[in-house]
Amino acid sequence: MTRCRIRELSADEETRRLAFVRERALRDEVSLLNDAKREGRHEGVEGMLRKQIALKFGELPEWVDERIASASDARLDDWVAQILTADSLEALLGKH
Repeated sequence: MTRCRIRELSADEETRRLAFVRERALRDEVSLLNDAKREGRHEGVEGMLRKQIALKFGELPEWVDERIASASDARLDDWVAQILTADSLEALLGKH
């Protein structure tokens, strides 16, 4: 192989490596943004539920705050819907 051809192949390998690194960085950034969106939504639903509970039942006991803080997205969504018909904190969130 001539020196020129070796330089071309090296440049192509470097270009491919840089493209791979850029693509991986973009995927990582998108993944971080999606995680931040999910976390922000979760925090928003937590806040909304706390406010709804406080308006309906008064000040939140510590066990309610802990239960909300450890809840999954699906569980929070269920509670947001059930707050309208729940007649007690225990009926809404379960026994503590």
